[in-house]
Amino acid sequence: MRLLAPAKVNLALHVVGRRGDGLHLLDSLVVFAGVGDWVEVEPTEHMRLRVKGPRAEGVPVDARNIAWRAAEWVGQPADILIEKHLPHAAGIGGGSADAAAVIRALGGVAEGSEVLGADVPVCVHGRPVRMQGIGEVLEEVPPLPPMWIVLANPGVEVPTGSVFGAMRRVDNAPLDAPEWHDFDSFISWLSKARNDMQGPAEAMQPVIGDALSRLGGARGCALARMSGSGATCFGLFETESDARAAAVSLPDAWWAEAAEALA
Repeated sequence: MRLLAPAKVNLALHVVGRRGDGLHLLDSLVVFAGVGDWVEVEPTEHMRLRVKGPRAEGVPVDARNIAWRAAEWVGQPADILIEKHLPHAAGIGGGSADAAAVIRALGGVAEGSEVLGADVPVCVHGRPVRMQGIGEVLEEVPPLPPMWIVLANPGVEVPTGSVFGAMRRVDNAPLDAPEWHDFDSFISWLSKARNDMQGPAEAMQPVIGDALSRLGGARGCALARMSGSGATCFGLFETESDARAAAVSLPDAWWAEAAEALA
């Protein structure tokens, strides 16, 4: 079975608390973009993992890889081939998306998969959703209006743990109740939200601010923000032409993709 493991985009990410075990509580609007890794999975008697593609360098091919652990969690050894296109440590759930593809291919479910990582349940779900708790609480949202997402990563990694450690407060206000009916009302709602990890990440990697400025200044960009713990940033566009023009205007050394938001 060959599946797309799409980029996960946190259009809003509020950090609203921390449990006694140290895990952070989140409130996030998550959507998926029509770009990602490709994962081939075949059930076998013994585990095997291979990685190829433009972003394959440095990706482990043993139990250090979350996709490997996902197969073990389902309880079905598999021969897994990952065609890697998404950058590492980029705030768009590349590893979690790969793991979710393995879980879906092997007939697993989202429930309980947060033991593998906070983004795994939402990636198994694979549709726009409000994600809460430590990633295990998924709540349906109104249908997403048609839109295009430009993802831009300036070539730096931002470890999630370091960003959480740099946050001054973790008891921020949650999202407002999701409510929109078209692109304009969606942008109006989203503009009132935020990414609580954006400030600390930008302090660590100031080039994130450059990415946000370039995206936000592009023709037709309705909103620019950082996804997850960074360093990937996104711009939202109503039209494909504006999105593609914005993507090609970014520095050649950056990873940049224009993709339709998946419904």
